[in-house]
Amino acid sequence: MNSATTTSPTKLTAAVSRAALTLTLLSALLLIAARPAQAQTETVLYNFTGGSDGRNPYSRLTSDGAGNFYGTTFNGGVFASGTVFELSPNPNGGWNETVLYSFTGGLDGSNPWFSPVIFDRKGNLYGTTYYGGPGGTGVVFQLSPAEGGWTETVLHGFAGGEDGVNPINGLAMGAAGNLYGTTYQGGQQGDGVVFELSASGGNWTEQVIYEGADTVWGGVTVDPSGNIFGATPSWIFELSPNGNGGWSYEIIKKFNPGGKNGGPADTPVLDQAGNVYGTTVGGYSFGTVFKLSPGNKGKWTKQTLHHFAGGQRGDLPWPSVLIDAAGNVFGTTIQGGKSGDGVVYELSSSSGAGGYKEKVLCSFNGANGAQPWGGLILDSAGNIYGTTDVGGTSNAGTVFEVTP
Repeated sequence: MNSATTTSPTKLTAAVSRAALTLTLLSALLLIAARPAQAQTETVLYNFTGGSDGRNPYSRLTSDGAGNFYGTTFNGGVFASGTVFELSPNPNGGWNETVLYSFTGGLDGSNPWFSPVIFDRKGNLYGTTYYGGPGGTGVVFQLSPAEGGWTETVLHGFAGGEDGVNPINGLAMGAAGNLYGTTYQGGQQGDGVVFELSASGGNWTEQVIYEGADTVWGGVTVDPSGNIFGATPSWIFELSPNGNGGWSYEIIKKFNPGGKNGGPADTPVLDQAGNVYGTTVGGYSFGTVFKLSPGNKGKWTKQTLHHFAGGQRGDLPWPSVLIDAAGNVFGTTIQGGKSGDGVVYELSSSSGAGGYKEKVLCSFNGANGAQPWGGLILDSAGNIYGTTDVGGTSNAGTVFEVTP
């Protein structure tokens, strides 16, 4: 393991780099530089030790397109407050982990929870921490490459109350370089908010663009037109620019969280045709995968693609799904499988039947990881990459590859 941690004084403002790389469809379709297929179905690329290298990687990975992966850990690091890390292939066929930044737990932030990092055009990384910052209630941060390491800048420290409390699930970036995200708590109702960060004259300004009567959980996804999609436990919503600098809010589909199939779980994702996909948990089922399709007069049609059966077939599909170019759906469950530690699954469209067939690609057993909360990314050769919160040689989590 290679480990190099850079800590720098926190700056509360920074200039924005207008981004061409956005999260418009990043959650729905993440195609990265292909690596040679492995002989095994599942390969652990890295076992976290729980020390300075980090512990508990809850979040999805991000690729730089050159075969390197970036992510966050909720715990561990030099100050035990979480890390941002890079995983790079080495000439011997293995992988080296480098800690780009260890959070101190102070003004710079603490514990990035379910928060992947995203790139802009200049190679800066952006993310959130659940705790830390001036109010102790989380920050939005930027990491910029510098000679000999990375420099962290706090773009916004949450003040609590109406401003929002505890940002979670990372960020989405709009075409103009604005950042969008959610907080788990705060706002006038205390149920969390959707916020926007915009830059002007070297300063960042945060504004709350939505808060409602139901908990805002999961992150948000931005489509090519600048519309934002998010989830509560009871519905999927859309925020659209209203042309006057504000936002119009619409519930596009309601669910019954206490009913048969439960309610939405993680961040909604989009395919290239504008369909919205997600998972449900709760109720009296093992969870489902659903698809929402736009129709006439703003009506959305819901299709349940799969009902999980529990047991070895997987249970509790909380993390977001991934859609490939052929319309196949990939995801993880955090329970079920042969050892009860979760599975990686693929849903393939049944020929001519309009339905989907599940195939379990990997069953976690603790030694190869457990509880894959972070979701998946896919390369152009069909190899799948993800993280597990726990399991591995030190029970501190893993980075894994699955070769279907």
